[in-house]
Amino acid sequence: MVDQDLPGGARLIVGVDETPAARWALAWAIGTARLRRMALVAVHVSRAPVHPFPEALPVQHAIRSGEEARCNELIAGVFDDVAGGLPEDLCTVMVSRVGDPGYHLVDLAREGDLLVLGRSRRGLFSRIFLPSTSMYCARHAKTTVVIVQQPTPPDAPELSEEDRTRRFRSRGHD
Repeated sequence: MVDQDLPGGARLIVGVDETPAARWALAWAIGTARLRRMALVAVHVSRAPVHPFPEALPVQHAIRSGEEARCNELIAGVFDDVAGGLPEDLCTVMVSRVGDPGYHLVDLAREGDLLVLGRSRRGLFSRIFLPSTSMYCARHAKTTVVIVQQPTPPDAPELSEEDRTRRFRSRGHD
């Protein structure tokens, strides 16, 4: 999809992937798009390795095309899980990209849009080797960014006031 094919006016752009946090973000985005009467742009960016000049390698072009088709299937599947399919009452567009998710999401979001991302609870190993897309977008986007935190499961232990304060203070170093 070319950016000229995207809806005009203020849009709600939501990052979609396989995580539970992304499903929560999509549900929030659908509700907000309905309330604000905004077009909904669901984006999945695959981290599949690509050559910087895909036109030079016909095989790379085929890999990119196949990966973008897989991305569209993934987006449609998440919509099925969250809303029983694409919402008929919203102008909904699916966008597939290959590369760095943070870069592409920030690139798609323009002033006046609302960029919505899910944020799951990640371990230390994951945070070290896979940078946080939500933090990248919060730092670089030129629009409003909403980060939907994955809720704590009901059977999770309650945090003491001291642990909650420590956890809050450490979030700035994510």
